[in-house]
Amino acid sequence: MILSASFSKPVNNIEEILGKPYIKLRVKLFSDNKYVCDFFTQKQAFRQFMTTEEFDDFIQKHAGTTFKNVVEKTELEEITIMANRHGEIKTLRKKNPMTAKPLCQTNANNRVKNYIIQEGSKVPFLVKLGVTTKEGKVVSSKYDKFRQINRFLEYIKDILPSVLNLRSIEGEPVSKEAPLKITDFGCGKSYLSFAVYYYLSEIEKLPISIIGLDLKQDVIDKCNAIAKELEYKNLSFLVGDIASYNEKNEGDKINSDIIITLHACDTATDYALHYAIKSDARAILSVPCCQHEINLQLGKKDIKDNPFMLLERYGIIKERFSALVTDAIRARLLEQAGYNVQVLEFIDMEGTPKNLLIRAVKKESTLKECRTLKERSVEACSLSVYDDVCKSLLSELGVQQSLYNLLQNDSESV
Repeated sequence: MILSASFSKPVNNIEEILGKPYIKLRVKLFSDNKYVCDFFTQKQAFRQFMTTEEFDDFIQKHAGTTFKNVVEKTELEEITIMANRHGEIKTLRKKNPMTAKPLCQTNANNRVKNYIIQEGSKVPFLVKLGVTTKEGKVVSSKYDKFRQINRFLEYIKDILPSVLNLRSIEGEPVSKEAPLKITDFGCGKSYLSFAVYYYLSEIEKLPISIIGLDLKQDVIDKCNAIAKELEYKNLSFLVGDIASYNEKNEGDKINSDIIITLHACDTATDYALHYAIKSDARAILSVPCCQHEINLQLGKKDIKDNPFMLLERYGIIKERFSALVTDAIRARLLEQAGYNVQVLEFIDMEGTPKNLLIRAVKKESTLKECRTLKERSVEACSLSVYDDVCKSLLSELGVQQSLYNLLQNDSESV
């Protein structure tokens, strides 16, 4: 079965044939019996869906004729159909680059990457979510998701010793009565929720409790059904947004050991981080996305001698600049809240442009300070004192930032 295809070099009279002056066409497998097809002109894009039969007919009719260059990719090979100026059509075949090399990349010493979940492993949740077949073979269109899952589990593995150590320091070792608690904000289809549950319970053999939160009722219902079918008894999913969950659980200290927020859109990430800080989460793994808040404010105020004017002038540069400013402020605020913070590459840019991960682990010194404050009946881990770094940057740009405002409001209420 064809997984994807690209059509280019259209004939001069393509408008007569297809009704519009298309310059290229890109096709991708959407489901078992459907393709999504994007037709492009010089100024517009048009989308339509085709069944497998309709797409096969389209290829037979237009490959090498209407479009003189067509590249098809299947699980096993890459097929190129091309026509020369005399109308002669040639078909070239070679192994699909995705299957010509091992899924697990090799390093300089030619050693195979040791994924936590290896391809070929028969893992029930991966089958249910359509990432692998029953035999453990990774579905071609899900290779990026498979890598993403393994990459995220590596981050969980990295922070796990620190989290367990923090629990021990506070006299709360992980047990059946006090399991490791994890909250996944904006869980979506919950690939990572299921992966983390599987890794911690099946591989690390730890008692755990995971809650996934998302706005879509149908998605939550499906995830709960899969968890029930797999007998993942301590994995559950709830409908709700991050802001309301934050307010509902405002007084619930140390609600979660680990807070996960993957691609929570725009300020939803800020509410998730705010909840993590307020509930004294021991570790945070956040992959922000769609940082519109600052982007929409830039250029709205007339600031004399604006040193950032050039960065605000061009759309794509402004967008990236806004995202970097947003995540730099978030990272700094987490440091001020008592966390060791790193900003890392989550997955390569080819897999997803939303590839920055903020990893924060509570410092031991912060826990000791909080314990002292509790003994003195003082508000634990008060965020009443900030340096001027974030404030200065926001002032220079003439913008507001949600996490900064939320934490400032907390400070003023202490």
